[in-house]
Amino acid sequence: MRAVELVRATSIFTTHTPVPAGHDIFSSEMMERYFHAYWEELGLSRDEFLALGVHGDPAKGFNFTALALRMAANVNGVSKKHGEVSREMWNDLWPGVAVADTPIISITNGVHLRTWISPSMRNLYERYLPRNWRDQQEQEQVWETVLNVPDEEFWHAHQQCKQDLIDEMDERARRRYAEGQFDAWQVLSSGPFQNASVLTLGFARRFATYKRATLLFKDIDRLAKILTNPDHPVQIVFAGKAHPADEGGKKLIQEIYTRCRDARLGGRVAFAEDYEMGLASLLVAGVDVWLNNPRFPLEASGTSGMKAAANGVPNCSILDGWWLEGWGKGDTNGWGIASSDLEGDAQDVEEANRFYDVLENEVVPLYYRRQADGLPHDWIALAKEAIRTVAPAFSSRRMLIDYVDNLYSRAAGSGDLVGAGSLPEPFSGGQR
Repeated sequence: MRAVELVRATSIFTTHTPVPAGHDIFSSEMMERYFHAYWEELGLSRDEFLALGVHGDPAKGFNFTALALRMAANVNGVSKKHGEVSREMWNDLWPGVAVADTPIISITNGVHLRTWISPSMRNLYERYLPRNWRDQQEQEQVWETVLNVPDEEFWHAHQQCKQDLIDEMDERARRRYAEGQFDAWQVLSSGPFQNASVLTLGFARRFATYKRATLLFKDIDRLAKILTNPDHPVQIVFAGKAHPADEGGKKLIQEIYTRCRDARLGGRVAFAEDYEMGLASLLVAGVDVWLNNPRFPLEASGTSGMKAAANGVPNCSILDGWWLEGWGKGDTNGWGIASSDLEGDAQDVEEANRFYDVLENEVVPLYYRRQADGLPHDWIALAKEAIRTVAPAFSSRRMLIDYVDNLYSRAAGSGDLVGAGSLPEPFSGGQR
């Protein structure tokens, strides 16, 4: 029995991004330098070995994603849209197969709710959800009871999360200033004017250029008008890191730092440094709206918005990645921003304006619409709907069940068939 037959039948490969930088490609010279003795051990010629990594023009180099796709019979993307993009992107590995029939399925990512739900919200869930909700978190009916949480208790829990975030940002800035690590400008950029009574937008993730962290600064005067409205102010908290080799990502952070100091924005923009899991936990629970504005269709899935929604923080996002599915469960759980058909800077301008429109006409009015008891009941209803619709569908428990049902079981069964000699001849080189 050939090893490749068993490897292919029992291997599962998840492709994670359509962004070219996410796929390792090495020159033929590098492959020869490090693998020249290896293909002989495999019983392959140089050309047969290098053919395993061909995608498109062979001169482009050895593509490790193409190798993985050829050597795994079970392949998936990480959202429905990403599955569609991947089938088109890699269809040429299966000559003669229609794009729609390319054997790449979709299993949308999920998040570990027990890790990412804040203590304040967890206390609410313990009191109002079914007793064993943690062990049934993928069941939709379990989350229906979140609608029974009294609005006053819900709002108090969320405001506590918000104050926890602001307190942590203040403490981090104070500590670093006292240690001599911050100058006055950095203290200003860290958000000393953040206020728990102000509508707070959050944007925190890896700073890759396609995620367009600075999109809202496209029209600085219009943004300033939104942020500094005397009756209905808005503030934005940014956080994240760029890959050390990503100069474009680093420039995005530099631009945000500059905007934090822009007097026109009235101190309403902050950048929280030292982004790590603890700060991320506070952010996904402590802001009021989670922003995401990738360049469509480059967001394979995204997960931070899932964490936010599970804490009652609705998303305002470009309809890409997981949010195409999340918002599609009912447009009363957040805001979906349609992508533009334009390209480049024109696309950025049009989509930034769409965000401004939604903020001015929908998000801000809804947040500040208070009833006689001082509570934003309509906003709270939307936040509960975000929890009810997102938490079960985008939990890691649901995700793992899908992997077992659609990939793991199939791969295990294929291994048994290979052992019995029941599978057809395996791929032997070149494109398939």
